[in-house]
Amino acid sequence: MIINEFKMAVDSRSVNESFSRAAVAAFTAQLDPTVEEINDIKTAVSEAVTNCIVHGYKNSVGKIYITVKIREDASVVISIRDKGCGISDIKKAREPLYTTLGGDRAGLGFSVMESFTDKLTVRSTVGKGTTVTLYKKINGREK
Repeated sequence: MIINEFKMAVDSRSVNESFSRAAVAAFTAQLDPTVEEINDIKTAVSEAVTNCIVHGYKNSVGKIYITVKIREDASVVISIRDKGCGISDIKKAREPLYTTLGGDRAGLGFSVMESFTDKLTVRSTVGKGTTVTLYKKINGREK
């Protein structure tokens, strides 16, 4: 059961990546996470938002929609969605080192997100956008 929820939309500008990360972390703080847990969430959110900016909208500006749900079981579900170009082959896109842009891009975004969360799902439709959902159980500080 969802006990609290937060929604926001930001422009797909690189300056909003750190704001998004901080806003999600601040909202998640009500679960009293450890420093490591909050850093894991920040890192995963940063990667997802950056993917929207760099890949979803490429050289244009669109909206990034972020929803954070806190569950009764002290887990957090974070959905990050764009209405950009979409991903034609999700399985390929999730492979480590795969990138469509080359250059200084390492192709590790999904791998990083997976390593810092308990579960990751990706839904995408070409021409309509992508939704990445991150799941993280917060064990919190010892009471």
